[in-house]
Amino acid sequence: MSVNELYSKYTRVWIPDPEDVWRAAEIVKDYKEGEPILHLKLEDESPLEYRIGPKDNPLPFLRNPDILVGENDLTALSYLHEPAVLHNLKVRFLEPNHIYTYCGIVLVAINPYDQLQIYGEEVINAYSGQNMGDMDPHIFAVAEEAYKQMARDERNQSIIVSGESGAGKTVSAKYAMRFFATVGGSANDTNVEEKVLASSPIMEAIGNAKTTRNDNSSRFGKYIQIGFDRRYHIIGANMRTYLLEKSRVVFQAEDERNYHIFYQLCASASFPEFKDLALTSVEDFIFTSQGENIFIEGVNDAEDFKKTREAFTLLGVKESNQSSIFRIIASILHLGNVEICSERDGESCHISRNDPHLTHFCRLLGVELEQMEHWLCHRKLVTTSETYVKNMSRKQASNARDALAKHIYAHMFDWIVEHVNKSLHTSSKQHSFIGVLDIYGFETFEINSFEQFCINYANEKLQQQFNQHVFKLEQEEYMKEQIPWTLIDFYDNQPCIDLIEAKLGILDLLDEECKVPKGTDQNWCQKLYDRLSSSIHFQKPRMSNISFIIIHFADKVEYQCDGFLEKNRDTVYEEHINILKASKFQLVADLFQDTNKDGSSSTSSSSKSSRINVRSAKPTPKVPNKEHRKTVGHQFRSSLQLLMETLNATTPHYVRCIKPNDEKEAFSFDSRRAVQQLRACGVLETIRISAAGYPSRWTYPDFFNRYRVLMKKSDMTVGDKKLVCRNLLETLVKDPDKFQFGKTKIFFRAGQVAYLEKLRADKFRSACIKIQKTVRRWLQMVRYQKMRKSAITLQRFGRGYMARRYAERLRLNRAAVICQKQYRMVRERRDYLRVRQAVVTIQAFTRGMFTRRIFQEFLLHHKAMIIQKHVRGWLTRRKFKRARNAAITIQCAYRRMRAKRELKQLKIEARSAQHLKKLNTGMENKIVQLQRKMDDQTKDLKTQNEQLVVAKASLGSEVNKLQKELETMRSRQGDGSQLTSLREELEKLRAELQEAHAHRKKLEEEHSNEKMRLDQRVEELEKENSLLKSEKEKMNQRILHHSKNQESSASQSVGRVQAELDEERQRYQNLLREFSRLEQRYDNLQEAKFQPGHRRNNSNQSSLESDSNYPSISTSEVGDTDDAIQLVEEMGVEKAAMDIGVFMKLQKRVRELEQERKRLQVNLEKMEDQAKRKGIEPKTTSEQENADLAYNSLKRQELESENKKLKNDLNELRKAIADRASKNSSSNELQDGYNLLLGQLKAANEELDVRKEEVLILRSQIVTAALQKEKETTNHIETNNLPEWTNSKKPIDKEEALRSYHGLCESKNKASDWGYLNEDGELGLAYQGLKQVARLLEAQLQSQARKHEDELEAFRTQIELLKDDIEKKQEMLNHTMSLSPEAQVEYSVQQEITRLTNDNLDLKELVEKLEKNERKLKKQLRIYMKKVQELEAASQSTTAKPEMTRQVTVQRREKDFEGMLEYYKEDEALLVKTLITDMKPHAVSATVPCLPAYILFMCIRHADYINDDQKVHSLLTSTINAIKKVLKMYRLRYTCFNLLFKWLLSTTLIPVLLCPQAFMTQNTAKQNEHCLKNFDLAEYRQVLSDLSIQIYQQLIKVAEHVMQPMIVSAMLESESIPSLAGVKPMGYRNRSSSMDKDEEGPGSYTLEALIRQLGQFHGVMGEHGLDPEIAGQVVRQLFYSINAVTLNNLLLRKDVCSWSTGMQLRYNISQMEEWLRGKNLHQSGAVVNMEPVIQAAQLLQVKKKTSQDAEAICSQCTALTMLQIVKILNLYTPLNEFEERVTVSFIRNIQNRLQERNDVPMLLVDTKHTFPVLFPYTPSALSLETLHIPANLSLHFLTRV
Repeated sequence: MSVNELYSKYTRVWIPDPEDVWRAAEIVKDYKEGEPILHLKLEDESPLEYRIGPKDNPLPFLRNPDILVGENDLTALSYLHEPAVLHNLKVRFLEPNHIYTYCGIVLVAINPYDQLQIYGEEVINAYSGQNMGDMDPHIFAVAEEAYKQMARDERNQSIIVSGESGAGKTVSAKYAMRFFATVGGSANDTNVEEKVLASSPIMEAIGNAKTTRNDNSSRFGKYIQIGFDRRYHIIGANMRTYLLEKSRVVFQAEDERNYHIFYQLCASASFPEFKDLALTSVEDFIFTSQGENIFIEGVNDAEDFKKTREAFTLLGVKESNQSSIFRIIASILHLGNVEICSERDGESCHISRNDPHLTHFCRLLGVELEQMEHWLCHRKLVTTSETYVKNMSRKQASNARDALAKHIYAHMFDWIVEHVNKSLHTSSKQHSFIGVLDIYGFETFEINSFEQFCINYANEKLQQQFNQHVFKLEQEEYMKEQIPWTLIDFYDNQPCIDLIEAKLGILDLLDEECKVPKGTDQNWCQKLYDRLSSSIHFQKPRMSNISFIIIHFADKVEYQCDGFLEKNRDTVYEEHINILKASKFQLVADLFQDTNKDGSSSTSSSSKSSRINVRSAKPTPKVPNKEHRKTVGHQFRSSLQLLMETLNATTPHYVRCIKPNDEKEAFSFDSRRAVQQLRACGVLETIRISAAGYPSRWTYPDFFNRYRVLMKKSDMTVGDKKLVCRNLLETLVKDPDKFQFGKTKIFFRAGQVAYLEKLRADKFRSACIKIQKTVRRWLQMVRYQKMRKSAITLQRFGRGYMARRYAERLRLNRAAVICQKQYRMVRERRDYLRVRQAVVTIQAFTRGMFTRRIFQEFLLHHKAMIIQKHVRGWLTRRKFKRARNAAITIQCAYRRMRAKRELKQLKIEARSAQHLKKLNTGMENKIVQLQRKMDDQTKDLKTQNEQLVVAKASLGSEVNKLQKELETMRSRQGDGSQLTSLREELEKLRAELQEAHAHRKKLEEEHSNEKMRLDQRVEELEKENSLLKSEKEKMNQRILHHSKNQESSASQSVGRVQAELDEERQRYQNLLREFSRLEQRYDNLQEAKFQPGHRRNNSNQSSLESDSNYPSISTSEVGDTDDAIQLVEEMGVEKAAMDIGVFMKLQKRVRELEQERKRLQVNLEKMEDQAKRKGIEPKTTSEQENADLAYNSLKRQELESENKKLKNDLNELRKAIADRASKNSSSNELQDGYNLLLGQLKAANEELDVRKEEVLILRSQIVTAALQKEKETTNHIETNNLPEWTNSKKPIDKEEALRSYHGLCESKNKASDWGYLNEDGELGLAYQGLKQVARLLEAQLQSQARKHEDELEAFRTQIELLKDDIEKKQEMLNHTMSLSPEAQVEYSVQQEITRLTNDNLDLKELVEKLEKNERKLKKQLRIYMKKVQELEAASQSTTAKPEMTRQVTVQRREKDFEGMLEYYKEDEALLVKTLITDMKPHAVSATVPCLPAYILFMCIRHADYINDDQKVHSLLTSTINAIKKVLKMYRLRYTCFNLLFKWLLSTTLIPVLLCPQAFMTQNTAKQNEHCLKNFDLAEYRQVLSDLSIQIYQQLIKVAEHVMQPMIVSAMLESESIPSLAGVKPMGYRNRSSSMDKDEEGPGSYTLEALIRQLGQFHGVMGEHGLDPEIAGQVVRQLFYSINAVTLNNLLLRKDVCSWSTGMQLRYNISQMEEWLRGKNLHQSGAVVNMEPVIQAAQLLQVKKKTSQDAEAICSQCTALTMLQIVKILNLYTPLNEFEERVTVSFIRNIQNRLQERNDVPMLLVDTKHTFPVLFPYTPSALSLETLHIPANLSLHFLTRV
């Protein structure tokens, strides 16, 4: 564009101003090139003629459009120059209070001098993982960029923080380190990140001081390297320091202070441990009172000193070393107060011997008082031949004293830095690091000395590195986009650096002058004039000979030469150092041991090599100090060179801190000070480099969306957007050098975007004019119509008024006329009547004549019309008939033709086969169906025939086999005498059986009587209960009026209690989350302690003990009491009490012993009662003992032999199968075969056990019969073992006897066994076994009766206890009568309600227990009746067929499945592994939900059924630890929400299945039967509940991690409503290194993807059968996360705070609400959690102008805090120039209105907040008896019981 086009009328420009630096103006007249004057108008409407000159006054800078003002990135401005940068920073700082702004790769940070709520952990979480430029500028964004590049590029990073004193460098570096400590926290428990942060208060105490510019100014530079491991966790840190300002120790300017540590120590001098320091107030010491202003407003030195000491302790500095440090600091203060008195001659001086400060100094440092007193006033001169001691003047001695103080402080500073580095050092290998450089910026004062020279020298080096890096990034960007580029000319300050550090430069000449014995500052300055005058960067002042000027990159600086040599030498007398080396305190001596090696002053941190303090016994000759001492300049140059090498080896990131004003006022901006710093810190140089190339960059889609309004309709049809953009630019911009086309972006020269914006604005302006024209016309038309209507209304009322006046006048006139008329009528009437009579006569004759004529004419016309009517009708009817006949004829002909065609077509179709097929289609289908049905029936018939044939064959073979066996048995039949004895024995058995029946009937009668008594007692209790209920009703009537008054208070108390319950639940779950986190950290520590390799635990120690962290301890873990007591004695009582494990062991053992004692006591009482009732029982006979011995021996031998054989077979089989499986592990058939063989083997083992028991019983009976036979032959004693068997006390197991009986009935032994049985009379022994079984049944019935009696006694005792309890409560009620009437009524009512409730519950429980026992007894009686009937039937069948020698085989009956699973102890690990460790969600997806939980509960039920507490505790402990192990295994996997859902449902179901007592009333009777009977697992229920909460929290974390990348893109960035979002000029120019993905394919998510993910979560919850209430809580938590992430990003991103984003956001929220309604989740509270985002979207769309708008905003945005509302209003950004920004006054109005709120000062929402979860109690509707276990689970070792 030409100058004439740019500088036209209404163009806004910047002109220089002496006060504000730059001032805005507007051109009021078009400028033509060459004119000397530019006519302007200032903002205050005052005119100005701005003179234009080719050299002096060039054309002023152009202003950017208003839409670009306030941009996040300065390089996004269309016009890049100094006033644009300054104005953008000023607007951002003052209006929305944004202190951070990007300038390319530089972050500009302006010190607000106020506390801002933008550095919390929520902000860190919001910036973590985000690309630089996606969020608003922030120090955390730079830190995240460095952290991300370190992880992605595996390259070390550096963050360079610079700026002048008071600009906020230290705070920025501190926040960057806090970000790294939070994001990259240490993986183990070393707390390295806390130590890194703890180093800050220490370094601030010893290195920071108050200056005129800053209250906490860093008086040294530091570079902190934070080390990371391969997982990018912090493992250590290292610090290097530069150029400590030692002169501040002995001198402070006005309104300045010494280092903070001095004031902190003096503020704490009253502490007991600091009494020996002899410190007083800081006003009493010279070194702390020179600046006069010794206090800082808002700073408590004592509190800061406390933090410093805590930081020392955290970093591992011992208390002794801390005390030594404080002694050294106090000694420095005392040294400054040492008074040196001058002698009379003026050439010497002395110190008073009674000087207390010198005494304290020597005492605190442990040195000799006389030596220090002498050498403070004297010095030693050493020559080649002699050594002289020379007196010093008072001034020389004072300088030596100050030099000693500075030297001591510098060495102490280095020692502290060294120990800080040692504390932060790690032995682990460092993979990468991020360095944070906090260094002073460019400084210029009225008097600049050696310190300012070194600072500016360092800034020259840093500026050179910065320029090279900026140029390199620009070059990389151009090469990446493949656009041609030319070398950009940028300022190179290498000549200035050479002037300082090159050979014979300023530093070399300074060092050379320092080596001259009598060198002076004047001589050195003269050498500078002589040697360096030719340099363009060096100048000599006109009015001074002791100063010089260096032209730095930022400004000219004049340095005063006074003191340069002394500060460079930093001379300390060797005598003083030697005295300090001889100190009796080790730390003081260590500080100065390496003085000769390191020089008098160290500017870097301590050397890396460790110091070994070994003092030589014989002093070695010393080399003169001046020959090896390095100067301060040389040391600083070396350390600076090392720093530059480190920075060049890393990727730098720049933070430039700006001080807005010198008065330290909050949010006050001084333009002159800001421009000075912008020029000094290189920001303007970055702008200049950017402006020299192509600063404005647009992606093709953004350019197309922004400027498509400038395209023609034909251009929009082209599909390639790049081609469209190219054609448009070539049309609009004629100069091809003004833009370049890259691969993904379009690059523009400076000002081109503003030109395009102008064209776009003109296009919009013309369109707006058309729209305005139409709208204005419509408005004017409406206005005209309103005015016209109003005018007509006014006219109507006016005319009515005038008409009424006119009517009144007419009325008066009429009255006058009437009067006149009457008079005139009388006069004229006569004349009139006479004339009228004559006229009427004439008219009558005349009218008659005319009327007759008219009648004749009318009659003629009427006749003519009748004739015409008939003629015209006839003609029309004839014409119609002709037309109708013709139409009918044509229609008939056409219809006939159509009918012929259709008939012909139908004939053709009728002849075709397709028609026949259609007709037969249904018939064919029916025929096929019938044929199929017939085939199926034929197949079924064949199958049934085959089955019949097979069954017939098997039956025939079985019959043949039975016949053969029968013949064999008949052949082996014995003599008849044995059969006769067996029949007699059978008769005896029958008689005994009848007696047993009689006894059973007697027991039944007793039981029925007892039941009747119990029923009567229950009826009595019910009557009493009814009486109590009636009393309760009366009492309720009495307190009815009290309850009405207390309803409101009760509801409030209920709400308060509910809130407290929620808070308690929230607190408990937070503690549980913290416990799980600590447990995870403990596990990590344990894993870290283990060395690589295999380690085993002790064989006697369970592996579950380490994982179990709850108080439930199994009996196997308790051990012996003696071991526990011995452990207590070894540990001591107090320690043992603190050891929960030992305490729980002892407690468990005590409970067991107490239970054992009670059980023995009960047994003893029962035995005594039994002895009283029945007398002394006879002892067992010798025959029975012999039978037992024989049985035991046979059983042992048989078991041993069978066990060995089975073990050998099993091992061989498993080995063979394992070998085959290892050869072909991928074969599924082999695995199935293996499982089948194992199942068959287990079934065979069970069958073998049954058969062995049967054989053993038979053999024992054979032996017994043999013994009986011998005794019969010798002693002739009849066999009568019934009493012995009846009264035998041998413990015979009921189940074993039943198995023996069934086995005897079902035995299918070989023919040889049957022969043996028949030969030895084994059949009779079988009948003897039947007798034994009958007696066993009788004994068991008796035991059951006794047990029933014991239960009745227990019930009676309970009833008595209840009565006692009632009496006590009655006494308590009587006692309350002494209270006041109101309190008495309230208290009595409460007590009565509680008593009645408890009584009802107790009675219900008693009735349930009685009914349960009754059902149990009835069930047992039925079982015994069936057993007896079976025995009778078996005996009768045997008696009826005596000729059969083979016993009839009785089929084993299938037992009823009672919902229990039995397993062996050794299979517990396999059970846990199958159900928990190796369980995959898809394996049980098609089965019953929570199948593992049901299986585990059924196993626990069986262990409870057999009363095996060890098995129950072991299984539950293994289950809980296995679940924890699985959760730990999947802790970092974010695709395992199926597994988490499964175990969440399982862990919530197991406590429900364990049936808590409080919830048994909600169960059915069948469910209560499934409850545990013997164990109370309340502790395990609590542990499982806690585990459920942990799983829920981990589930939420997994879901939030999956949704985290989707939320921002779906809610804020995706265009749910197409073409609604506008595109504004680019903000931050994303660097290629800052993006994780390729720009051509950015990863983005739509709202549909987010809703789809939510639907997936909900579907998984539904598939696993999760309770709807828990699912609602999960959805509620996820919606809270969506709200928090969305709102936080909205509050931190300026680019999304617009009207269109609000519209998109409201649409997205409505879609999510629709999803909730579709899933029936709208009542879950999820919508309430989205209320802040909803109100934020409304806030973006409402009007923001008037006070009424402010009132509406305050009333609507109740869910947003004041900070959030103000932040959104400050961030609100118009997308084009037609929208208006929110004014500052409107925001202030909002703030004033919201002051009344008591909001928490919270800006961002806590994204980690978790609502307390509440698991509802839902009884399981599944019947355990019908549960089917899939075969793919391989649980063949479980046996159904």
